Amino acid sequence: MTKPVAALSLDLDNQWSYMKTHGDRGWEAYPSYLDVVVPRVLDVLGRWGWKITVFVVGQDAALERNREALGALSEAGHEFGNHSFRHEPWLHLYAEAEIEQEIARAEEAIEAATGQKTRGFRGPGYSLSQSTLRILAQRSYLYDASTLPTFLGPLARAYYFLTSKNLKREEKAEREKLFGTLRDGLRPVRPYRWQLEDGQLLEIPVTTMPVFKLPFHFSYLLYISTFSAALAMLYFKAALLMCRMTGTEPSLLVHPLDFLGRDDVPELAFFPAMNLESSRKLDLLNRFLETLHARYTVVAMGEHAEGLQRGGSLGVRSPAESNLKP
Repeated sequence: MTKPVAALSLDLDNQWSYMKTHGDRGWEAYPSYLDVVVPRVLDVLGRWGWKITVFVVGQDAALERNREALGALSEAGHEFGNHSFRHEPWLHLYAEAEIEQEIARAEEAIEAATGQKTRGFRGPGYSLSQSTLRILAQRSYLYDASTLPTFLGPLARAYYFLTSKNLKREEKAEREKLFGTLRDGLRPVRPYRWQLEDGQLLEIPVTTMPVFKLPFHFSYLLYISTFSAALAMLYFKAALLMCRMTGTEPSLLVHPLDFLGRDDVPELAFFPAMNLESSRKLDLLNRFLETLHARYTVVAMGEHAEGLQRGGSLGVRSPAESNLKP
């Protein structure tokens, strides 16, 4: 029996980008863990023979010292997506010209480092605006993947501010709408098309549990595992079952910190599940991925997007009606 399709992607956020968003000093030196995390990513994905999409921050691609890590991902056959140049989750607040510069600079840096032209975009921190969608369509992107349809955004924001002690007043103002609003939970879980002035653009949301809109990407599962690994696995299996029952082809994502523990990056101890050692996290992550492998054929985002385009019958939504900033 043919297994249904699931898309898998990696948001390759680097150490400096987490520090920057958190308001920690020293991020300007661009501290990196790519030389540690990329070999682990390749080892884990190699077990299943998966080719996935890696959303790269342009600033990382522009730095010569990261070329070896990105080259290893390219040689292994993975696809690259655009994750903006500066990885600022308040991208949606920018003027349209600045958003275009962010996207264009990242495109150029990623292509120079990997030889691939990006055709998919994910906003940092799921940041999205009408301006971003217009620019992506104008630049002939195949898809956007910046929405996370959940009601838990305000809770994530409260946790963020609780753990961010070093933010200045203007930095708090930039970040006051991070991770969205309750209305984001009203967005569809399944892919759809944005209706823009000059055409349409495919949107592939990060899948949340159908009906309940609860996240189940792997960082969230690892956080649940800090309380109970058995509960986290049960939760994951229930989410996948809901996807099967509703005909939803899941688009799931991993983050670098899913492959790293407190023994690797003590500076990021504030991040959920970073109280676990790396060996424990990798063991848990492999169990979740084994469960995914047993139930789905895993593909990169580009292949998933092409299949959706061929399939035809997708819903259409207006960015204005979806509460996106102009």
